[in-house]
Amino acid sequence: MKKVATFEELVEEANQLNLYKKLVAQLNKDLLFANINLEFDEEVLPSSLKLILHETVYKLIQEKFNDYLNLLYIVDVSEEKIKQLDGSDAIQLSEQVTFLILKREWQKVWFKNKL
Repeated sequence: MKKVATFEELVEEANQLNLYKKLVAQLNKDLLFANINLEFDEEVLPSSLKLILHETVYKLIQEKFNDYLNLLYIVDVSEEKIKQLDGSDAIQLSEQVTFLILKREWQKVWFKNKL
């Protein structure tokens, strides 16, 4: 697995390995476990996936912080990585957290595919 530094690299690698739909399915599964009322169609465009997830994370940070923390726990985003982020701008923070969520979901899908 290549280390991905951007959302575009993540999507490119997922598409190259024909695992984008599995990435969406894994995200849907963890959103369901976290009781977040959001489900993506497996054909969702990457840009839409990113935008809608970003909006959702932003709303969770602003309005339902406990649900936000629960989502991070369910997805298994590293607490260290969250602490490294600058929380002074909620929009920027939610964008960075969205990428961390997608990156962690991608790791899960990639590892399952390699087994």
